[in-house]
Amino acid sequence: MADLSKYRNIGIFAHVDAGKTTTTERILKLTGKIHKIGEVHDGESTTDFMEQEAERGITIQSAAVSCFWNDHRFNVIDTPGHVDFTVEVYRSLKVLDGGVGVFCGSGGVEPQSETNWRYANESEVARIIFVNKLDRMGADFLRVVKQTKDVLAANPLVMVLPIGIEDEFSGVVDLLTRKAWVWDETGQAENYKIEDIPADMVDQVEEYREMLIETAVEQDDDLMEAYMEGEEPSMEDIKRCIRKGTRTMAFFPTYCGSAFKNKGMQLLLDAVVDYLPAPDEVDPQPLTDEEGNETGEHAIVSTEEPFKALAFKIMDDRFGALTFVRIYSGSIKKGDTILNSATGKTERVGRMVEMQADERNELDSAQAGDIIAIVGMKNVQTGHTLCDVKNPCTLEAMVFPEPVISIAVSPKDKGGSEKMGIAIGKMVAEDPSFRVETDEDSGETILKGMGELHLDIKVDILKRTYGVDLIVGEPQVAYRETITQLVEDSYTHKKQSGGSGQFGKIDYVIKPGEQNTGFTFSSKVVGGNVPKEFWPAVEKGFASMMQTGTVAGFPVLDVELELVDGAFHAVDSSAIAFEIAAKGAFRQSMPKAGAQLLEPVMHVDVFSPEDNVGDVIGDLNRRRGMIKDQMAGVTGVRIKADVPLSEMFGYIGSLRTMTSGRGQFSMEFSHYSACPNSVAEKVIAEVKERDAKK
Repeated sequence: MADLSKYRNIGIFAHVDAGKTTTTERILKLTGKIHKIGEVHDGESTTDFMEQEAERGITIQSAAVSCFWNDHRFNVIDTPGHVDFTVEVYRSLKVLDGGVGVFCGSGGVEPQSETNWRYANESEVARIIFVNKLDRMGADFLRVVKQTKDVLAANPLVMVLPIGIEDEFSGVVDLLTRKAWVWDETGQAENYKIEDIPADMVDQVEEYREMLIETAVEQDDDLMEAYMEGEEPSMEDIKRCIRKGTRTMAFFPTYCGSAFKNKGMQLLLDAVVDYLPAPDEVDPQPLTDEEGNETGEHAIVSTEEPFKALAFKIMDDRFGALTFVRIYSGSIKKGDTILNSATGKTERVGRMVEMQADERNELDSAQAGDIIAIVGMKNVQTGHTLCDVKNPCTLEAMVFPEPVISIAVSPKDKGGSEKMGIAIGKMVAEDPSFRVETDEDSGETILKGMGELHLDIKVDILKRTYGVDLIVGEPQVAYRETITQLVEDSYTHKKQSGGSGQFGKIDYVIKPGEQNTGFTFSSKVVGGNVPKEFWPAVEKGFASMMQTGTVAGFPVLDVELELVDGAFHAVDSSAIAFEIAAKGAFRQSMPKAGAQLLEPVMHVDVFSPEDNVGDVIGDLNRRRGMIKDQMAGVTGVRIKADVPLSEMFGYIGSLRTMTSGRGQFSMEFSHYSACPNSVAEKVIAEVKERDAKK
C-alpha cells in the first residue's frame, strides 16, 4: 500500500484569466508529465480539452491530473474561474485536501476570487497563495498581498519576495534560506541559479523574514518563548509551525512568480509538499443518515477501514461514461462489487483509470487518498456515496444552487428529438446545476442554468459535440411568487355520487414564512376534529400546489400553513378528500393573502476604467441596480451592485461599448425580491400571451 503521507490532493482555483490553467501546465511540465507545453492562448493546454474551452480560452470543466514531485504524488484539479461554473469549483473543493489560490499580479483580488475563496473557507480547505503574472505591466506583489488581507480577510504569510518587477522580473528570494532564485531569459524552468540576495534587497528581506518567523512561532508556545529570548528556531521547527498554521488556516503561505515565463514554480511545488496536508491530516468527512443529518461518525482516511468514496463528477467522453471518485477509506480492485448507498443498488467495478487530463492509464487497484475515474458505472450521480456492500454508509452530500435563467430549445428537424434527448440526459448527469424540463402544454424543452454563458456553452455543446441543430428561444427569468398578508380561512370539499362520497373540511391560517424556508406546515387541531392520520394529506395537498402560484404560475416561496380546526365524516372522509380540500384551499386563499411576484436579484461586480465610472454607474441605475460599494484600484474601479437579473441580459455588450472593451463583470445569484408593479404587470401579460399561443 502506498504511503498516505506522500499524497497531496490539491486544486488550482482563481478568477477568470489569473493563470490557473497555465500554472497547471507548468506543474505538469516540471513533474515530467508533459514534454511540450500547450498554451491557453493557442487553445492547446492539456487540461482544457473541450472544444469550447480551447476556443474561449476559459476552463469550463474541472480536469484531474496525477503527477509526482520529489517522491510525492500530486492529484491536481484545475477548476474553472467563471462565475457560471462555480459549481465545478465547489464540488472539486469538496474532495480536495489543499488548494493553490492563484491571483493576477496586476489584476489582484477580483470578484470571482472572492466567491472561490469563500467556497474554500466553507469547505475548510488549507491553501497556498500564488501571485502570478509578475512580469505583467502594473504587477505589484505587495499590493496583491495587501488586497488578500483587506478584501478576503485572509492572513497571507509572505514566503518569497520578487526580484525586479514587470519587464525586470527575474526571480524570487526565498526568505527562509535567504537565497535568490534567478532564472535566465530562455523561459526554461530548469535554467536557474541560486545566488546571494541582491544587495539592495537585504534590509527588506530581513524585515519580511522576521515577520514570517514571528507569525510561524505563534503556533508553538515553547518556540515562541525561546524566540522572544533571542533564540532563532531551527529550519525544521519553522517549517513544522508553518505546516500547522496552514493546516488550521491561521495563515496562507504566499509565493509569487510568472507561470507563463516558468519563474518561481519549483518553490510553489516544494511548498505544496512542505505545507499542504496529506489526506490523513485533514478532518475526516462526516457520515450522514438518509435525511442528510450528521450521525456523529466520520470516514476515517485509512486503507484499513471499509471502502468509502464520493462520486464528485460524471463526464461523458469518447471512452464512455467516466465517474470521478475520491476514495476516503479502504481500497478497491478491478472486478469488486460496491454499493451505491443513494440508490441501494450494487455496481461492479469494470475498468479503473488514473486521469492525465484527457489521457488515461489503466489501474488494477486504488486506495484511500486516490482520485480516480471508474468507467461505465450505470446509476451513479454527482454526490452519491460508493461503499463496501457489508458496511453501508452515506457521506455528506453536495448541495447545488438553483438555476436562475432558462431558455426554450427545440430541434430543427424531427430526427433531432431522440438525439437531443440522449445528449441532454448525459449533460444533466455531468452538471448538477444544469436542469431540464419539458413544458407540458407546448412540448418545448426548457434548459435551466446559472447564467447566459452557462446556457450558451450548453447549446454550443449540443450543436457541435452531439450534432443537434436547435432553434433557441429568448432567455427567461426564473420568477417566484410569495404572499404578504395573514389570512384565516376555511374550505370544505364535499362530493356525493352514489355509494360512499368524499368529505373534508379544514380551517386554517396561511401567512408569510421566514425567508428561504419554502413551505412549512403545522397543526393546532385538538379533540380529533381532523384526525391525525389526515394531517399529512393536508400538508401534501398544499405542498403539491406550491409549484404553480396564482399570480403567473411560478413556484411559490416562503409560506406557512397552520391547520387550526376542521371536520370529518366517519364514512366519507379519507386522505384523498383532505388532500383535495387542501388544494382547493390553496387556490381560494392565495389571492386573498396579497400574492406577489418575486424576481431574482444578482450580486454584480463590475470592473471599469476610471474614465468610464460615471457611465457605468448611470447604466446600472437605469437597470434598477442598487450600488453597494466602489473600490478604486491601480488599473480602475470596482463597482458592486445588486441588479435584477431581467435587466442584465446582454450586459457584456453594453459594458464593452461604454468602456471601449476594457470593462469586465461577473454576477452571481443574491436573493429574491419583490417586483415593482410595472414589471410584474409586464411579466403577467407575457405569461398570458405565451399561454394563449399554446
